[in-house]
Amino acid sequence: MKSTIPGSTRKKSGSLTAAGALVALTLMAPPVAGAATGGAGPIPVFGEVAPATKLDLGAPDLPESRTVSTVAPGVTRTSISRGTATTALFWTAEVTIPSSDPKVSASALSSEPTARRVAAELVAAGFTARVERVVSPQLADAGGELGFRVRVGEFASREDAAATIAGVKAAGYAASAWYVGWDGDPASADQSRGPWNLQVLTIDPKEFDGEIAATFGPDLERRETTSQLAADAGAVAAVNGGFFVFDPAAGAEGDPAGVGVYSGQMLSEAVGDRPALVVDGKKARAGVERLSWEGTVSDGGSVLPLDGINRVPGLIRNCGGTPDDVVTSEPLHDVTCTDADEIVSFSPEFGATTPAGPGLEVVLDATGTVTAVNRSRGASVPAGGASIQAIGTDVQRLLELAKPGAHLGLTSELVAADGKEFEAGPGSHVLNGGPALIEDGKIGVTARRDGMVHDRNPGMFYGWAHKRNPRTIAGTDAAGRLVLVTVDGRQTGSLGLSLQESAQVAKSLGLTEAINLDGGGSTTMVVNGAVVNTPSNAGAAERPVGDALVVLPGREPAAH
Repeated sequence: MKSTIPGSTRKKSGSLTAAGALVALTLMAPPVAGAATGGAGPIPVFGEVAPATKLDLGAPDLPESRTVSTVAPGVTRTSISRGTATTALFWTAEVTIPSSDPKVSASALSSEPTARRVAAELVAAGFTARVERVVSPQLADAGGELGFRVRVGEFASREDAAATIAGVKAAGYAASAWYVGWDGDPASADQSRGPWNLQVLTIDPKEFDGEIAATFGPDLERRETTSQLAADAGAVAAVNGGFFVFDPAAGAEGDPAGVGVYSGQMLSEAVGDRPALVVDGKKARAGVERLSWEGTVSDGGSVLPLDGINRVPGLIRNCGGTPDDVVTSEPLHDVTCTDADEIVSFSPEFGATTPAGPGLEVVLDATGTVTAVNRSRGASVPAGGASIQAIGTDVQRLLELAKPGAHLGLTSELVAADGKEFEAGPGSHVLNGGPALIEDGKIGVTARRDGMVHDRNPGMFYGWAHKRNPRTIAGTDAAGRLVLVTVDGRQTGSLGLSLQESAQVAKSLGLTEAINLDGGGSTTMVVNGAVVNTPSNAGAAERPVGDALVVLPGREPAAH
């Protein structure tokens, strides 16, 4: 996909009316002993290509109920409850262990000798400390033995652990309350009982006459809740979208932390070649593709490379940028890489003004003509126009091109995995995500490739991939249907999923391609204006997010 800036403006989805009452049907799948999926009988409501009758999640004998509702023609919502609560699960205090290497972050994981030394110190201080070995399922490019953790006590509630945590802190170590049902340890029988709560939205392009779209709200740099984005778009359903800047110290809060294409317009560059959800909105079809990005600014003779689009220069959230970035040019999830010398372009969709600060800003009108050359950053972008910011040594390089009245051209291109330009039309949308979960019908969780393995932070993979968290999953099945899944987590009433469990769930739902979208406190599904899952934030409050995928209904037939 190649776009030239300035020139194009984002198309609005328009206000469409909500459609369809919900018709509920409850299915209770009988347990099937000895089968990992609990059986493979079809559920008729899903049509000719059906997923397994039960999820491949936890013990095979768990009870599972499904409630199927029609949201709109061709749009089905399935609520799944699986497993039962068990009193064998409890709260504990997990100890954070400092590293002897200043380059390595403190973590709940360490070597066995270090873990045993810390546990012995805590036992000597009067605590019932224990050492536990942590082994993760083997993923496509990560997993295996992760290290050893130290935990203290067993408690009936988070509140009951507070005094012990304070005592551990007084003994010289940080600790936090943790529910062991969220561990994701595959060998634990107690953790295999659940419970889990999932919401599954299935859009069948053969029957659905509406449109699928990605939306970010009034501008990129502000966050809105998924329900706000759904209401503003007139959507009958929505889920939260891709990763975004959460901390203002990491960039413009709300800005996509990866590729973002909305109604055919590219507004955020890719993170390395991490996978993305690609949607043909008008045909309601989708797929998962690995996309990389490159961009340029030129006066017709000299050409300068762009480092990014619509983000704060010098801050690269999730990394995956250019070779001179620090600490790496490879994807590194939840890390903000830096680059003292950058050129970044902006479109009007970014916000009311561009990021302020030292450097250079060149403003272009709708024809690409330079109308202003500012010796500091922070300006309004003209309608249909653009601006270009430079910092560090790139200030002088851009200044040599950007003379008042000169014409500058901007290119921004997505490249597919085969090296060819990624083609997209005005109804195309792309949301960033990662890691990949399912490819060509096979489980293949690419956690290391997509930046979820941090050599300097061993706790990243442990907490983000191995442990159970709320998840949002997107993918397609063999019949070409788009399937969107939210899984509640960080609750005692719904344990969440590890990445491996996410892939297993996606496969047992019949997905042949699947990707992990933003999760945690962002995980939200909205149907007909109501949040139908339970977000993990305090009080089940919705987290404002960067963007969302919305299901827009078909237009009602004209009255006769």
